[in-house]
Amino acid sequence: MKEALLYRRPVSLASGRGWSRLFRSSTWGVRIGGVLVVVLVFMAMAAPWLAPMDPDAVDILHRLAPASREHWLGTDALGRDVASRLLYGARLSLGTVAAILGLVLAIGLVVGSVAGLAGGRIDQVLMRAADLFLTLPTFVMAMCLIGVLGPGMSSVIIAVSLTHWAWYARVVRVLVMSLREREFVQAARLSGAGGAAIFREHMLPTVLVQVLILLTLDLGHMMLHVAALSFLGLGVAPPTPEWGVMISDAREVIWSSPALIFWPGAAIFISVMAFNLLSDGLRDRLDPVLAEAHP
Repeated sequence: MKEALLYRRPVSLASGRGWSRLFRSSTWGVRIGGVLVVVLVFMAMAAPWLAPMDPDAVDILHRLAPASREHWLGTDALGRDVASRLLYGARLSLGTVAAILGLVLAIGLVVGSVAGLAGGRIDQVLMRAADLFLTLPTFVMAMCLIGVLGPGMSSVIIAVSLTHWAWYARVVRVLVMSLREREFVQAARLSGAGGAAIFREHMLPTVLVQVLILLTLDLGHMMLHVAALSFLGLGVAPPTPEWGVMISDAREVIWSSPALIFWPGAAIFISVMAFNLLSDGLRDRLDPVLAEAHP
């Protein structure tokens, strides 16, 4: 029974009804996570209109100012508005994570699908390459790649993606190898359907859903990677506002103005928590087995 459920069509979230069912049947934790994610995305998209001031405007005369009507969360060591930098930092942090996940999904799908469908020597070569990436510490390898590519957010996107694609490629390969032996795939092949059409119509939907489940569970992990690399000075260059950069800049005044570290740290914590809470609900709805257990 469980094997049959694995290849059932999962609950669709493409419509408003699917999202409504998700939140009605979810725990309060999932609902809170969903609301926080919506708020974070809205703040990131509307940063130019919500930010009270220019995030890069330096005002030495008002450096380390406390919270006020003009500066909602105070100013940093250069007199820049902390609230504005947090809002603009959300755009960069969330956008970078989205780019990383998209690139990881693309590489994992292509490599895993080719390995699973081709088999033989091609499969062996691709999987040995994946094993090589899996054996190396991801964060250390990402720093080495950025050292080769040069610092910058584009380098962070490439480095983090290249250190995380192997796991997804292996998952896709296993799913493709299992699906290609299923009866409905064999029937489609006997009916004269081409290999590309069979993969696109009968295998890709199931594979994509399973990989998306893994990606939702990896959102918080990716955000921590981006923030840590930016904290080390390997991401965007100052004065570009980014949460990891803000924490790094606040180290010099940690004892006199601890709030400068607290606010970007709280933003990272809330974002990771929100994505983790929401991913639980998405997993319950996207995974066919869990969807059956939580109708």
